[in-house]
Amino acid sequence: MPTTQERAYVGASGRVPEGGRLVVDVGEKTIGIFRVQGRLYAWQNICAHQGGPVCQGKMIPRVTEVIDPGGESHGFAFDESHPHIVCPWHGFEYDIQTGVHPGRPAAQLIRVAVEESEDGIYVTV
Repeated sequence: MPTTQERAYVGASGRVPEGGRLVVDVGEKTIGIFRVQGRLYAWQNICAHQGGPVCQGKMIPRVTEVIDPGGESHGFAFDESHPHIVCPWHGFEYDIQTGVHPGRPAAQLIRVAVEESEDGIYVTV
């Protein structure tokens, strides 16, 4: 039996500032909405690991290893252009823009359609 999707208003655009988030309940689902480089991304608030409230976790920049052309490591650097969200239950980490765990690509968040119009932000669930 097909499910009916609902488009729901979640608030004014200003509720999700650059680098920020908004976590809202829409019907039976909790959704996390993030703004990265001017674009909105929305995910169900369910960690792929054990169902924790991932969208309410700490937001951090992606950590990358600095390796010279000879293959020698020179420590780590933060990549602010690719923020990650860390589930508060067990530390599973996901790229906010893709919803993918960096070390386990099969672990992914559930995408929610999000759009922004003149009167605010809408999600479809």
